[in-house]
Amino acid sequence: MATQGLSSEQAKALLTQHGENSLPKPSRNSFVRLFLIQFRSAFIYVLLVAVVVCLILGQLINAFFISVVLLLNALIGTIQEYSAQQAADALADMVPQQSRVIRDGHPVVVDSRTLVPGDWVMLASGDRIGADIALKQTSQFLVDESALTGESISVSNSEQAFAGTLVTHGRAEGEVSATGVNTQIGQIAKLVHQGADTKPPLMQRIDQFTLRIAIAIMIIIALIFSLTLIRGADLSDVFLLGVALAVSAIPEGLPAAITVALAIGMKRMAKANVIVRKLVAVESLGSCTFIASDKTGTLTVNEMTIGQIWLANEHKYHVSGEGLAPNGLVHLHGHGVAVVIDEEEKLKRLALAGVLANEAHLVYNTDKIHADGDGVDLAFLVLGYKLKLTAEAENHPRLSLFPYESEKGFSASVNDSEQGPQISVKGAVEKIMPMCELSEEMKHKILDQTHWMAKHGYRVLALAHGAGTVENDEFTGLEFLGLVAMSDPLRHDAIEAVASCRNAQIKVAMITGDHPVTALTLSQQLKIVGEHEKAVTGSELTQAMARSESEFDRLVASHRVFARVKPEQKMEITQSLIRQGEFVAMTGDGVNDAPALKHAHVGISMGLRGTDVARESASLVLTDDNFSSIVKGVIEGRIVYNNIRKVIFLLVSTGAAEIFLFILSVLFALPIPLFPLQILWLNLVTNGVQDVALAFEPGEGNEYSQPPRPPKEPIFDRLMLERVCISALVMGSVAFGLFAMSLEAGMSEEAARNMTLMLMVLFENVHALNSRSEHRSLLVVPLFSNPILLVGIIIAQGIHIGAMYIPGLSDALQLSPISFYHWLILLATASVLFIVDEIHKKRWRMRVNPNLREPVTDRPPE
Repeated sequence: MATQGLSSEQAKALLTQHGENSLPKPSRNSFVRLFLIQFRSAFIYVLLVAVVVCLILGQLINAFFISVVLLLNALIGTIQEYSAQQAADALADMVPQQSRVIRDGHPVVVDSRTLVPGDWVMLASGDRIGADIALKQTSQFLVDESALTGESISVSNSEQAFAGTLVTHGRAEGEVSATGVNTQIGQIAKLVHQGADTKPPLMQRIDQFTLRIAIAIMIIIALIFSLTLIRGADLSDVFLLGVALAVSAIPEGLPAAITVALAIGMKRMAKANVIVRKLVAVESLGSCTFIASDKTGTLTVNEMTIGQIWLANEHKYHVSGEGLAPNGLVHLHGHGVAVVIDEEEKLKRLALAGVLANEAHLVYNTDKIHADGDGVDLAFLVLGYKLKLTAEAENHPRLSLFPYESEKGFSASVNDSEQGPQISVKGAVEKIMPMCELSEEMKHKILDQTHWMAKHGYRVLALAHGAGTVENDEFTGLEFLGLVAMSDPLRHDAIEAVASCRNAQIKVAMITGDHPVTALTLSQQLKIVGEHEKAVTGSELTQAMARSESEFDRLVASHRVFARVKPEQKMEITQSLIRQGEFVAMTGDGVNDAPALKHAHVGISMGLRGTDVARESASLVLTDDNFSSIVKGVIEGRIVYNNIRKVIFLLVSTGAAEIFLFILSVLFALPIPLFPLQILWLNLVTNGVQDVALAFEPGEGNEYSQPPRPPKEPIFDRLMLERVCISALVMGSVAFGLFAMSLEAGMSEEAARNMTLMLMVLFENVHALNSRSEHRSLLVVPLFSNPILLVGIIIAQGIHIGAMYIPGLSDALQLSPISFYHWLILLATASVLFIVDEIHKKRWRMRVNPNLREPVTDRPPE
């Protein structure tokens, strides 16, 4: 260890002295600013014009209450957006940038915000540098300084590394020289916050959808306006009616309600160990049709254990023990007695090469294991402890290091010894063999043994050594030492998670840099592929791409296991799947995975072993690196999308019902059924409360068995259109019938409007319950599974009844108390909507699947 680093007490004191290592955050909209933003809408502008017209015409009461409704609507929207903004900020803090430092003599990973001047930092490819660092040791170290210079060319720097820049290659160590605003990027912090936020695709589609609905409604309103005006109605009343209809019928609260739905999805996904970095990814993950997953650490537990060793002299050894535990025996095949390492020179050379060509840190204390580094490196250090080679390794000081990079496929170290500099190399078999002088017979033996180990599910690495030094990483003339077989068990829930994907009609592929036979064996255990399928290698992909893009697409489409794949080929596979119409979720953890993560519809980075650049490129981060968490995230995404559809259905159909009510009144030459102010009130006390409550709907239980929705499927599909039309016709026609019969029975217009308004409030209460499921009967949906909606309905009804008894408010809305008897009659009338919706749901279920009575809930065990 080059340095003991700071002690925990020193770091704490320096943090207090220098403050947190962070730049000023980009300003968030304050509550007041969000409130003002609510008025940036063409439809709100129309209402404001209406207020001005009311004032000009002397209708002070209407002007006052329309203003109050405007303010209340703005307040509701502000609360919704502010809550979503707070939730997004809280979740963003769950994925902090991390740095590897020496504290109390041991490497530890800390939040980069806690870095202090004097900290000893260890850098590796893929790291986002957390502070300005005076470099003391470097090895093939390259940095992308585009965050500072604007030029995305990796540069070699052996003296200084700057905060915000990215390590693209190699390793380095150094001491923190500046943190926070005192760093170079802190002095030009404006570069960090350049560029305005853009709306995610989902919100853009919602905006376009709302605009189309608005145009259609405005055309209808223009016709009503013209017809009413021709019949000689008062110009001021006609104008206010048109404005009120326009605003009430257009789903103005839709964007805020959807934002809340996505924010709720973020929180639910966080509980499933999926952190959302980009809000729209909540819905996107639920749309995916294809998951391309890493093997190591995602489908497996990433706890490498060396189980077998095969030497070049064809001696075979077994190694007992699991994980990081140092207890375990190494014994010759067929013998149960532990080897004496000094009598096994070739075994000693192999194990020592694995310990020297190593970047991990492993120390056993009496009460704790200090482990840091890659699982493969740690497995070799454990082997060194079992063979008691730790002390000997310390007698070979390192002269130079060639760190592992995925594109190279090996790591190497040059160490001093009594015989002079010695080279130790470990890596993929096909990378190590060309470095060694081997006979054809020996090559065949090595490949046969490699195939046997891989077929049994082992990860196979080769080791070699030689004398001398090298200036670059081109090694030749080495002595081949042997092979090491490592086991990395499958995660206990991975098989079940893959089965859940199969039930949900989501395709799964394994993409790994491991040996094709190993990858195929594990894929067969996971049931990703059958017994007679094969894996495609990176070289086969290269050959297919050289022939033609269509040939490459055919190869990708016909296979589910891709082995010895280079990082850049992951992006090519992603693009191929997208060309074939798949909605792709791609996992990755390395610096070279960033392009694939960006090109996928949903990029998923590993939180435990992922590099900073991978996390920054991804839409989602797995805090436990577990494949089953992806599956849980998919289901949560489906729930969010379903809830968004429910909100849209509620808002659009209630608005359409109001329009239909007025169309009938105009056609039959009856008085205005509801005044503009009453319509605005109806819009506030029902949709303003209930639409957001629908966003809290839990899953219906059949999300695992539903196929992914087609990526290009419109939100307003046939089912939505049918339900909107039927609901609007029922509510509008029944409300019109009540209004007409009330007038026919001799009621005053004011009393008839009072009854009609009460019926519309009840209609929309019932309609909110109908909206809880598109397919399932409300009778089988658990009543209390969404208590927020029930409370919202009670509040909406309570506000309206309360308004009947409040002086001033009741006069402005022209409300009067209704007897409990009449209220029950109106409730029974409103229940007609429930009956009609139940009939439509049943007919739809029978049309889609004649043998299906109710969707089956099939939640897998938690």
